[in-house]
Amino acid sequence: MNVFSLFANAVLAWRDRPAVRYGGLGQTYGELDEAAASFCAHLDSLGLRRGDRVALYMSNNFGYPAGLLGAFRGGYVAVPINAKLHPREAAYILSDSGARAVVVEPEKADGLRAAGAEPVATIYAHPSGFVDAQKTPGVGPPADCDPDEPAWLFYTSGTTGRPKGAALSHRNLIAMSVNCLADICGFRPDDRLLHAAPLSHGSGLYLIPALARGAENVIDAGSGFDPERILRFVAEERITVLPFLAPTMIVRLLDADPALSAPTLRAMIYGGAPIHLEHLRAAIRRFGPVLTQLYGQGEAPMTISFLPSWALEDADDETLQSAGFVRAGVEIRILDGEGAEVAPGVSGEIAVRGDVVMRGYWRNDAANAAAFVDGFLRTGDIGALDARGRLRLLDRRHDVIISGGSNIYPREVEDVLTRHPAVKEAIVFGVPDREWGESVAAAVVLRGDASDLDAQALIDFCRDHLASFKKPRQVKFVAELPKNAYGKVLRRELRGLFTVRGSRE
Repeated sequence: MNVFSLFANAVLAWRDRPAVRYGGLGQTYGELDEAAASFCAHLDSLGLRRGDRVALYMSNNFGYPAGLLGAFRGGYVAVPINAKLHPREAAYILSDSGARAVVVEPEKADGLRAAGAEPVATIYAHPSGFVDAQKTPGVGPPADCDPDEPAWLFYTSGTTGRPKGAALSHRNLIAMSVNCLADICGFRPDDRLLHAAPLSHGSGLYLIPALARGAENVIDAGSGFDPERILRFVAEERITVLPFLAPTMIVRLLDADPALSAPTLRAMIYGGAPIHLEHLRAAIRRFGPVLTQLYGQGEAPMTISFLPSWALEDADDETLQSAGFVRAGVEIRILDGEGAEVAPGVSGEIAVRGDVVMRGYWRNDAANAAAFVDGFLRTGDIGALDARGRLRLLDRRHDVIISGGSNIYPREVEDVLTRHPAVKEAIVFGVPDREWGESVAAAVVLRGDASDLDAQALIDFCRDHLASFKKPRQVKFVAELPKNAYGKVLRRELRGLFTVRGSRE
């Protein structure tokens, strides 16, 4: 069963209803169906065949839904890539996935070529869509896929800093969509969603269940996340759902002009990182009990547990600080260091099983062997299930930094820092940030002849080799890095050198 069938059924019911809007451009369900078929036929004309990977390395635009649906339609495997990634990082994903085609904005294409990316076909994306693909008439029925065939490679960084492709099957995406409609938000034909987050990640996943129920998907055509512009747009266009906001976006909305309201909103879905209790309570006061929290990861999309809007009214602190309740169709175990299940209330590693869990990492047997135990995916997160069935996230097994809802792995930043000829050693970790939740900090030991190097020079060096959001925001120079008897750097002893970003100190 092809996940495209969810959309195909919606076309039969709502062919003339609006499906997508971007700026002054719009498509009905019937028109989006034709655009997806044309994109699919164009891929076929380029020599691609079912199972080939098609990368989407572009910003949110009018053509994104047609590109994603067109890939599903033909049985191709979509490989959405965060548009903020450096071309070198995107080139690695293209190589690892074996993508035979890449959809890319013209201004990004030169960077990919310079990084050595050479897919068979390059399709240029413009704000209005894919020019070449629009000229190809769509023919033939959608591919009849086995449910366990991959449909989406969701790239998420590993603990070594090398991205890994979570292979999400048609079964995964269908289960995700059905569970979303059951637990997160029961989208309706009269809903209008505003996609303000990247469609390459969480917001793109919400396209599937929203389109399955005839909702209109409005893609933010603005530059960056401007909270006052977003709130004005919500009010003027009568937006009913804001899907997948990072907690930092909610904080920005709270800082917007208090006179701006969002009276038409019935759902504001957030996740990607924990939210501070005071921010959640403030959001409930301002927007009402419309927020729904989700906890999951690319390997188990949307998601593992949820805290629904109906649980927010009169909720106690323990509930609001939790990651909510186990999702429908999902099983959770809390495991000790030996992989055995622990008693309720005892902390351990969160493991999950269900049809939302990925088939495995793309062509990475070693990672799969480490990730699964008795059919359960080990999330790498530490948590506990209490007697009321609430999941509490306590820590991360690894030192991942979550900044503005994006995962940043220290090792990949350290690898760049130590490439600089003046750097002898570097250690990277997250420090509290009032705006982003966490931001990247680096403690650096310089070589003896490099005492004149300043912090900004290292930050600029990282910006040249990494996506900008991964660069350190604070750099401190130290004489040596504190280490234990085994040579492991004691990160906790370095955190005190750094201030909380966004404070007035």
